[in-house]
Amino acid sequence: MPSRPIVLVVAPADEALRGYCLDQVAAAYDIVLITHSAPTWERRCIRDVEIADPADEAALLAAGRALAARHMLDGVVTWSEWDLVNVARLAEHLGLRTNTPLVMLDCRNKAAQRTLFARHRVPSAKAMTAHTLLEAALAAETIGYPVVLKPAAYAASIGVSRAGRAEDLPGAFDFAQAGAEQSRESQAVLVEEYLHGPEISVECVTHRGTTRAVAVTRKTLGPAPYFEEIAHSVDANDPLLVRVGLVATAAVRALGLTDGIQHVEMRLTEAGPRLVEVNARIAGDLIGQLVHLATGVDLARAAADIACGTAPDLTRTRRTAAGIRLLYPDASGTLTARHFTDGFTAHTPWLRQMHWLREVGDTVTLPPAGSMYSARVGFFTVTGTSTRQVEQRTRLALDQLTLTVTPNSQCSHLPEAGTCADRS
Repeated sequence: MPSRPIVLVVAPADEALRGYCLDQVAAAYDIVLITHSAPTWERRCIRDVEIADPADEAALLAAGRALAARHMLDGVVTWSEWDLVNVARLAEHLGLRTNTPLVMLDCRNKAAQRTLFARHRVPSAKAMTAHTLLEAALAAETIGYPVVLKPAAYAASIGVSRAGRAEDLPGAFDFAQAGAEQSRESQAVLVEEYLHGPEISVECVTHRGTTRAVAVTRKTLGPAPYFEEIAHSVDANDPLLVRVGLVATAAVRALGLTDGIQHVEMRLTEAGPRLVEVNARIAGDLIGQLVHLATGVDLARAAADIACGTAPDLTRTRRTAAGIRLLYPDASGTLTARHFTDGFTAHTPWLRQMHWLREVGDTVTLPPAGSMYSARVGFFTVTGTSTRQVEQRTRLALDQLTLTVTPNSQCSHLPEAGTCADRS
């Protein structure tokens, strides 16, 4: 039996939201792994491993060299936003296919993205960088309220909020600056024009400079002024794909990306689609899994194929829809109850996955004191024939869900606790 190609995966992340990526790659490839701690769930998928912190470039290169000495590597891939630049450097060092580290640096820096979008006439938001509150105030006055403040180089909606007027700016700047201080690439804050309209993303695949828009993801955001994403849905028959796909592919081209998977975020404004940002990797929140459930296109497998120099198979084998609901409490505090009505899940084959991220007794903390990492309690996914049916089934599941948080004394200024995470 001929041996399978070997792909190096860096930073596989957690099983709950990224396990499907490793499983899907393992179906076609032998996997060797670089991860920051001893593998646990990953062992079912891997052939070999080196333990190293991907954030430490020297350690990552040493681990990559060790694996390359033991195996004939065909490619290297990551779906970790934080490690895109170092993994590009590792691929270059090993002589494997990659976007250049400079291109990946631009993808990690939202200010650089805005400059490139403007240069290539890709519709985007007006934006200015700021390092102080005074600079942020001048930028906001120049752009005009409302504005969005965010770390110039971070992810996961951390530090992102809207300032509707000058009085809101100090708090929004402090929130963004706290996120920016955690970034490896830039400590600047970006002040942007607020784009009115629904938020979507376009999931794209790029191979040897040619980009194809594969699917549209419709998004639901939590309460203002923050931008926590609480739901996503993908419909293989979404009529938006052709229209927004042209803008998404133009954005990918403007950044100089030649290979890989891209998660292109935009808003549908009265003037047409306008870019929020491009993420040069498979989307989080199980969006890649939703694409697979709805269309049959396997983005994780495609990422490995491209990294190994093979044209990905983007043939659609399904014409359905899928969605995820990310469960947040209505208030910060102690989680005291989390369950579905007895017997509900036994009669809902369309409820594909239910996973709890927090246990009863855990503390959950919403922005601005917390983030998605401290606030999410769990998630579930559903399937259906259309976006409408996915939304109906999601509401039905939420009606059968009890999620109760008792506010702590330090959280008494927040809204009262609710019994359900439906905050859309």
